[in-house]
Amino acid sequence: MSSIKIEASDHIQGSTSAPIVLVEYADYQCPYCGQAYPIIKQLQKKFGENMAFVFRNYPIQELHPYALHAAIAVETASLQGKFWEMHDMIFENQRNLDDQSLVDYARRIGVDTEKFENDFGSKATVNKVEKDMESGNEAGVQGTPAFFVNGKYFTGNWTTSEFMEYLESLLKDA
Repeated sequence: MSSIKIEASDHIQGSTSAPIVLVEYADYQCPYCGQAYPIIKQLQKKFGENMAFVFRNYPIQELHPYALHAAIAVETASLQGKFWEMHDMIFENQRNLDDQSLVDYARRIGVDTEKFENDFGSKATVNKVEKDMESGNEAGVQGTPAFFVNGKYFTGNWTTSEFMEYLESLLKDA
């Protein structure tokens, strides 16, 4: 596993100068990514300004036929400044990711749905998803979710207190 760097094109919540920078490679249809979603929200609440969260798309189409379109939908919503709203909407409604549902979610978060439908699948949105996937491949991502903490792959168990304890230990060292 190689180290990863934050890019200007990344979707980031928080400051990348925070003592903890958590990067997640995820697939919107992956049930484990769905399980990680509330854990990340909990970490953000706990660590506040001491943690930045970076999300990167990593749809595994062989396992999840709706994952690519969901990732493109989120990137399409980001063109209207609604990345995080669409990201959250999709993870909160993970069981319904067909194209009509994606358009409905876009409408519900307040994007211009006509523009959304016109922009869906544009070169910019597809390129962003592909760039995220390439960076994941280069970093050695094998499945989702994959977490990198301060540039390094986290190999422990993110579903247990081990993850929280590891992150807390970084604050002590900061």
